[in-house]
Amino acid sequence: MKRHSVFLTVLFAFSVTLISISYIFWRFNALNHTRYINNIFQKHSIITQLYHEYQQNSDSVAMLEANLALYHVAILDNHKQIQMILQNARILKDQGQQNEKSTFVISHNRVYQANTTSSLDIQMLQYKGAIYFYLTSDTDTLLMHDSSLKPYYPWNLLSVYLSIIFVIIISFLLILQRLRPLRRLVKRIVLFGEGNLKVSFKVHGSDEIATVANELETARIKINSMLEARTLFLRNIMHELKTPIAKGTIATQLLDSQKHKERFSSIFSQLDILVNEFATIEEVTSLAKKSEFSVYRLIDMIDGAIDLAMVEADNVTVNIAATVKLKAHYKFYVIAIKNMIDNAMKYSPNQHVVIGIEDDELYFQSKGAKLRHPLKYYIEPFTKDEPSHHSFGLGLYIVDSILIAHNQELAYEYRDGCNRFIFAKT
Repeated sequence: MKRHSVFLTVLFAFSVTLISISYIFWRFNALNHTRYINNIFQKHSIITQLYHEYQQNSDSVAMLEANLALYHVAILDNHKQIQMILQNARILKDQGQQNEKSTFVISHNRVYQANTTSSLDIQMLQYKGAIYFYLTSDTDTLLMHDSSLKPYYPWNLLSVYLSIIFVIIISFLLILQRLRPLRRLVKRIVLFGEGNLKVSFKVHGSDEIATVANELETARIKINSMLEARTLFLRNIMHELKTPIAKGTIATQLLDSQKHKERFSSIFSQLDILVNEFATIEEVTSLAKKSEFSVYRLIDMIDGAIDLAMVEADNVTVNIAATVKLKAHYKFYVIAIKNMIDNAMKYSPNQHVVIGIEDDELYFQSKGAKLRHPLKYYIEPFTKDEPSHHSFGLGLYIVDSILIAHNQELAYEYRDGCNRFIFAKT
């Protein structure tokens, strides 16, 4: 979701716009339709008036038809056609009214007024593109066709609606087209983050995305230059240090004094260990290519770490099933496990470490006193609690650097007199 948040935002805005405009046009169409029906229904008053005159004056039907013809209205007399229309027509509007008529009646030598009430109902119908008026009274039923009126068709409104929708869709497609370079840029950034330092961010253009991409390309070139200079510098330094250390180690053997020989041998041995750890740090910090990661059995990597640490198998208890697998860089993950075993051997009174899995996380447990400082203190380079001739405090720093490259982190807890270091998930 987060990766495509810009696209989803644009899609959401597009959807909301379409729905809003569609609803507005739907409401406007309904209102327009109602107004049109009310306007054309006004003709019913003329028809009603002519019908009342027909009843009051007792005119002939021919006279009524002649009067209605003046207003383009014709009475239908085909019974079959009338039934077809009444059964299938759609009622557009219906209005009924009552008329009260007073008459004077002479009876038994007296005159009195008699009131009679008659009902009249008129419906406007639509059938096959034609408008009809269906008049019902107490005495008659008439179906009339109005040739001057047409049903409501929202073609003008529909054309405007489709034009606006077309413009919105074109705008949406243009926005997506403008976002394509951004999506390609994201993919290149991901590749660069995975260690492909040769990927190019260069984009032709002068818009904001092209500006950002070209600035990233400039930054990439500078980063690559600095990394190459750093790597070359460190490798040259380590190469130059290896030569005098080797010469010093050989020259030490020529000393006559055993005391001086042991002292110089220890110094050169420590220097050799330090250079090797520096070399490991340099490789770990440049570890970024995920293509070098593969799936291995965890127990195989632990066996490799035990061999690398050169400790007796009895000093390590492994409580891990042979089916447990992990995607990792084999060489460096083995070094991380090896450093944890070395750490346990140095600071555990019984020189024994238990390696197991808990909550899908690898842990190393050994007896010993609780750490006097937070774990963060020991992760810093050249940090250690006790002086050691064989350690420079880089072990946990290297482990932490390796775990970061594997999307893990080093955690610590003290439980039942045991120190437990955990390769925790981030």
